[in-house]
Amino acid sequence: MIYQFDSMVRYSEVDQEQQLSLCAAINYFQDCSTFHSESRGIGIARQREKNRAWVLSSWQIELLKRPVLGQKITIQTWPYDFKGFYGFRNFSINDEEGERMIIANSVWVYLDTATGHPARVDQEEQEGYPLGEKLPMDYAARKIPLPKNTVLKEPVAVLRHQLDTNGHMNNGQYILLAQDYLPEGFTPIRMRAEYKKQALEGDIMIPQIACEEGTITVALCDDGQKPYAIVEFIN
Repeated sequence: MIYQFDSMVRYSEVDQEQQLSLCAAINYFQDCSTFHSESRGIGIARQREKNRAWVLSSWQIELLKRPVLGQKITIQTWPYDFKGFYGFRNFSINDEEGERMIIANSVWVYLDTATGHPARVDQEEQEGYPLGEKLPMDYAARKIPLPKNTVLKEPVAVLRHQLDTNGHMNNGQYILLAQDYLPEGFTPIRMRAEYKKQALEGDIMIPQIACEEGTITVALCDDGQKPYAIVEFIN
């Protein structure tokens, strides 16, 4: 079952080329899934009652065509599978004719917030989200290998404005941070992100950058070189 809402690309959402930025697309996707949950009566308040939360494990986003400033768009999302404590959800940003411009796959973990451990997806969740058809796309692996031969950058602290309603660094903030290490003129057409552990206010991230032809990987690591997240950009 598809949930959708309409929007128009705002000035605050575009890059220097007046195209919808990657992070703005991620914000639309996060908003769409949140609106979907709230509309089904199993949103943030209900999850808190159950000591549960959906935590993002990975993104794969394909930028087929960038919406531009002022363009009318429709943002869509639908879950297509549940397995154990995992939920799988597709996203799409479409133009006025229904053409898909940006598509995405995401994998989520259902978390017991009292214990910090994954919990099996319960009947209320499964019945609350009628499944849709899996989006036809080239699905990449969920896990991203930690890159070798990396260049270390200056440590970065997690700030309060980067936190979400769970008190952790918001999913999109990792991508926004990682994008700062892309060279001038590098425009990704695919982005993958794997979230390994949750970053809290005051945590220190040490970016490790690996560059190969057409691919830049950014690992945001703690001082023990264990990643909070690994983000891969392909152009």
